[in-house]
Amino acid sequence: MASVQQLFDLSGQTALVTGGTRGIGQSMALALAEAGADILLVQRDTSNQTTQQKIQSLGRKATIYTADLSSNSSMTALVPSILKDGHKIHILLNCGGIQRRHPAHQFPDTDWQEVLQVNLTAVFTLCRDVGAHMLSQEANLPLNRRGAIINIASLLSFQGGITVPAYAASKGGVAQLTKALSNEWASKGISVNAIAPGYIATEMNTALMQDEERAKSILARIPAGRWGNPEDFKGAVVYLASAASAYVSGEVLTVDGGWMGR
Repeated sequence: MASVQQLFDLSGQTALVTGGTRGIGQSMALALAEAGADILLVQRDTSNQTTQQKIQSLGRKATIYTADLSSNSSMTALVPSILKDGHKIHILLNCGGIQRRHPAHQFPDTDWQEVLQVNLTAVFTLCRDVGAHMLSQEANLPLNRRGAIINIASLLSFQGGITVPAYAASKGGVAQLTKALSNEWASKGISVNAIAPGYIATEMNTALMQDEERAKSILARIPAGRWGNPEDFKGAVVYLASAASAYVSGEVLTVDGGWMGR
């Protein structure tokens, strides 16, 4: 029987992470590294090396692969090039995402397509390609597992939001994709789960935080009495990446200070 410490240990594993340069994604990438994993960071370019350096300062390996989530051909080429370099992927964390705000009746086609590509299609492409790779591996992770896939959903996987129809559609899709993949892969030792962040003080929510009325009404509804911060996700991501959650799959774990219970 594994001890609790062993259940949460990610030593010897490699995690592929999108959206790791800042905010929630950066905090999660560092948490996986602190738990023992080496990290492959998917970035648009190599200009931002902050996350890579922080991971390396923990004594873990961090490699940057450049790819563009808004281009599906770029996404399709990514996993083959990582595998060609001899890496094995045990954890996939899809954290890359964008937001576009317009009244629904004026929402431009280009913004709709970009949000759906980055937030949903790129997530599917990586899940498919990393999932195929995991299925081809021996089930030799703790508790006979092959790997863990963690997608980042949203409160708008459950709610509709205001002036963000593309984002809501994409995040509803992420939640359903997570369940669909879990149904096929959970029996093969690959758990597929999602984390739905509540209102978190990051760049993506700058517009909300600057709208005084809106920010005030949001805060009033959060039982925890504060907006979340990126560090609030460290425990959740290590739990879902590790053997600690071996019998958890198809779950959308909400980290929202109690918002959804209100």
